[in-house]
Amino acid sequence: MTFLHSREYLSAGDVAVLNCDTQCNFRLTDDSNFEAFRRGARHTYYGGFYTHFPAKIVVPSPGHWNVTIDLGGGSATIRHSLSFIKR
Repeated sequence: MTFLHSREYLSAGDVAVLNCDTQCNFRLTDDSNFEAFRRGARHTYYGGFYTHFPAKIVVPSPGHWNVTIDLGGGSATIRHSLSFIKR
């Protein structure tokens, strides 16, 4: 599976914000769930499938978080911007 990835230290209440020109899966995972995602295994995440932007995910607790963007098995060249609102 092809995906875009960013790993950041975020605090509880921070917000990951995605602007994208196409619908996509936008997920926030901790390190162990990110590894499960990479292996194609069952994993827990915040976020989901988005069709309207900007999409926002609120960080539930402090720590290192992985943000992934993927097209659910599809392929395309996408234009996107990812930012973080830090509280």
